[in-house]
Amino acid sequence: MGVQLGDLVTKQKVELEELQGKVVAIDAMNFLYQFLSIIRQRDGELLRDSKGRITSHLSGLFYRTSNFIEAGIRPIYVFDGKPPILKLRTVRKRKQARAAAAAEWKKALEEGRVEDARKYAQRAGRVDETVVDQSKKLLDCMGVPCVQAPGEGEAQASHMLLRGDAWAVASQDFDSLLFGAPTLLRNLAITGRRKLPGKDVFVHVSPEVIKLDEFLRSLEIKREQLVDIGILIGTDYNEGIKGIGPKKALELVKKHGSMEEILKTEIGKKFEVDPLEVRKIFLTPDTTDKYEIKWGEPDPERIKSFLCGEHDFSEERVQSGIDKLVSGAAKRNQSSIEKWFG
Repeated sequence: MGVQLGDLVTKQKVELEELQGKVVAIDAMNFLYQFLSIIRQRDGELLRDSKGRITSHLSGLFYRTSNFIEAGIRPIYVFDGKPPILKLRTVRKRKQARAAAAAEWKKALEEGRVEDARKYAQRAGRVDETVVDQSKKLLDCMGVPCVQAPGEGEAQASHMLLRGDAWAVASQDFDSLLFGAPTLLRNLAITGRRKLPGKDVFVHVSPEVIKLDEFLRSLEIKREQLVDIGILIGTDYNEGIKGIGPKKALELVKKHGSMEEILKTEIGKKFEVDPLEVRKIFLTPDTTDKYEIKWGEPDPERIKSFLCGEHDFSEERVQSGIDKLVSGAAKRNQSSIEKWFG
């Protein structure tokens, strides 16, 4: 879930076309979880091929990425490595929550509560090694670069921005701001017409841009203090303090100035882990400079073999996605030539 900063953040809406030419480092795991949550049948069941293998993630990854590339976006998918030790408890809790949701999903189906079934099913999705491997294979067929992070994907993506290798981190979570990413791009995976949960109402979802420097100026704080706010609210590495939300956390950080000073108060006794260790994860994350970013040409035959031959995708629909990939790659190459000789 990441740190919940939504109540403090000012977002600027943009359209997909406005992102033309932008290099975007995508939090791959975040996107895959979204695809596995959203791309389901009415009763909540995932899309599967004739052998019963899950294909929802492949569908989302292929068609959404094709749209990005047609729009002139240059995506780089960044995959998680080994999580920090402090995250292991969160990982266990999420597994338990998914198992509980799966049980409720089955119960709702048996009782004929289809809407409830879909709601529980969306909470039961999990990204395993097979999903990751299949995703990397598909991206390679599409000519889209992947980067393997040594630790957290959002930390690595943020590091890539700070090195000048990308313009924004794309994720629904706000954690990349705590990792120092200058620009966060939200809603990229769900852009377009979307149905509101539990309602027969559709809305248009646009990408949202959040600039870290503008965000910090609006709150009149430094990045280190933003990290402290996150720790007070709760992160993937600590529970946070009960009763403290974003606005209260901002008030406390402004009053005391730093986590060190907050630890001297009664609040300091309520942390279940050392908040200064959590702070280190955000300020000095495990990242690497050893990665290669290279957009290749899409390979139509490999794409068809993988999606249609192995996983029963519609060849007509896949060809439509391939056409977008080819068109986008041609525009990208032409733009590179004009830039070189212009």
